[in-house]
Parts: sequence; C-alpha cells; structure tokens
Amino acid sequence: KDGPRGPALPPLPDHWEAPLMSATEAHPFRLATSPARNFLNSSFTETPTSLAKERHPTVMIHPEDAGPLGIGEGAWVRLSNERGAVTLRATLFAGLRRGVLIAESIWPNDAYPDGRGINTLTGADAAAPFGGAAFHDNHVAIAVLPQ
Repeated sequence: KDGPRGPALPPLPDHWEAPLMSATEAHPFRLATSPARNFLNSSFTETPTSLAKERHPTVMIHPEDAGPLGIGEGAWVRLSNERGAVTLRATLFAGLRRGVLIAESIWPNDAYPDGRGINTLTGADAAAPFGGAAFHDNHVAIAVLPQ
C-alpha cells in the first residue's frame, strides 16, 4: 500500500520500475543516451576535431531489429515517446542487445534537423522510492522516414 512518502516498497526492493522505462507495444525499444566517444562534455561539440569525428547525431540499432522496420544504414529515422519526437540517422550495430537503441549524445539541439535534441525523449521525473534521477530509462518507438 502506498504511504505518505510515496509508493510502497516491493517485496524485494532491489529493482524499481522507473516511469517510461518498460518497453510497451507502442514503444517497444529502450533508449540509452550515452555520451559520444569524442565529446568529453558539451564544450567539445564545438571543436572542429570532435565534430569531424562524430559528424552528426545518430542512433545505433541492431541489424535484426532494423531489418523488419525497413531501416538501413544512414536512413533518417524518427524516435518518439510520450515526451516528443526526434529525427536523426540510423547506424546498424550488431554489438547491441536487441530491443535497445543507443543515441550517443551531448549534441546541441541545432545539430538535429528539426531543432529538437535527444533530451526531448528523456525526463527529469523523480524516481521511486524517494526522488533521485532515472538515468537512461526511456522507452521509444522508431520509424524510418521517407528518403
């Protein structure tokens, strides 16, 4: 039963579902927004060397997840959830767990064609049981855009 400080603890409190974390029929993929390899922090998104190495925002998807959706290497895709939608290019990568998408990030909003960055899909909702951040806990849908 919920108490005055929030939801009741589960019987084994070693795991707690965060908002928008679990995959659903409408949003079957989990999204992690890990830092891009060549961006130590957001100031490196302005340096010519880092920009040349990273080129543009992408989302990594397992080839076996991409195939049935008609998503090929470099295709424009739209990621979406209840918070909004983001447009970026797909990169096929077999080193991912199926059902997981990785959008290496710290790109500024103006690096995306529609001006909305990856944080459009993430939230700052306080996680149970007592607040704190729910990092990398996002479910999304992915769809290929007409080329």
